[in-house]
Amino acid sequence: MKTKFLTLIVAAGFLGGCNQPMSDGEKGALVGAAAGTGIGLVTGGSFGTVVGAGLIGGAVGYLGGTAIGNSK
Repeated sequence: MKTKFLTLIVAAGFLGGCNQPMSDGEKGALVGAAAGTGIGLVTGGSFGTVVGAGLIGGAVGYLGGTAIGNSK
């Protein structure tokens, strides 16, 4: 559990270190990946399930964020 938490903190640090503002698609991907991973962890899924949920959430979030950005 501590390893997973530390990994999430390190990933957040890397993502927070961007030198330019994120696009709508990137913001959507970040939120979607975090939501997918969180849901996978809460439901007690295996490592593969959690990673898959994060990847799928990121992809859906990117598409949604890009659609929102294009509608502005």
